[in-house]
Amino acid sequence: MDIRKVKKLIELLETSDIAEIEIKEGEEAVRISRASRIAPAVAAAAPVAAAAPAPAPAANAEAEREEPPAAAETGNLVTSPMVGTFYRAPAPSSPAYVEVGQQVKEGDVIGIVEAMKMMNQIESEFSGVVEAILVEDGKPVEFGQPLVRIV
Repeated sequence: MDIRKVKKLIELLETSDIAEIEIKEGEEAVRISRASRIAPAVAAAAPVAAAAPAPAPAANAEAEREEPPAAAETGNLVTSPMVGTFYRAPAPSSPAYVEVGQQVKEGDVIGIVEAMKMMNQIESEFSGVVEAILVEDGKPVEFGQPLVRIV
């Protein structure tokens, strides 16, 4: 990627309200984020989270119950490259990109993650058969969260 393009992206980030931008050109990718504007929001949210400690133990107990099956599962996981909303189809009236039991090749589109009003196609990193779709259509996903398991 040309350094002039990177500098223009930095200028764009500085002159807008965008906190983070990621651009991919072929095999090259660059992610630029402005952490200084994000930190105050996190610091302001921390006291609110501390005020409600009761639900946290229940959430931890659920996570502990779910982890052992995840460790026993086999297959390759396609994970979310960003935070956003996962969609299984290009439009609500369209068929899903993949279904359980479907054969996929490396590079096939398995879904979309919408982030900041931009639709980002998620491609399979593996070839094989879709064993499980781990996220419901229209649900929020985190960076690195497994989306699909392929065997």
